[in-house]
Amino acid sequence: MTDQPAEPTTTQAFAEEWLSPTEICRELQIPLPTFYQWRSRGVGPHAYKIGRHVRVNRTDLDHWISLQSET
Repeated sequence: MTDQPAEPTTTQAFAEEWLSPTEICRELQIPLPTFYQWRSRGVGPHAYKIGRHVRVNRTDLDHWISLQSET
């Protein structure tokens, strides 16, 4: 009998969550124009243009948020 991994190794296990600007603004409780101002100034979370849509990877957003904390 062989040992099997505790978690299945499927593509679903590695799927990333992609957030729209509206979802990000709802989570951060900021107006949508603020997100687009950050984007145009290059100070917001890294965003990807996928077709006509702007999306932010959950991992990138979480990393960006961690960098915003005051010390």
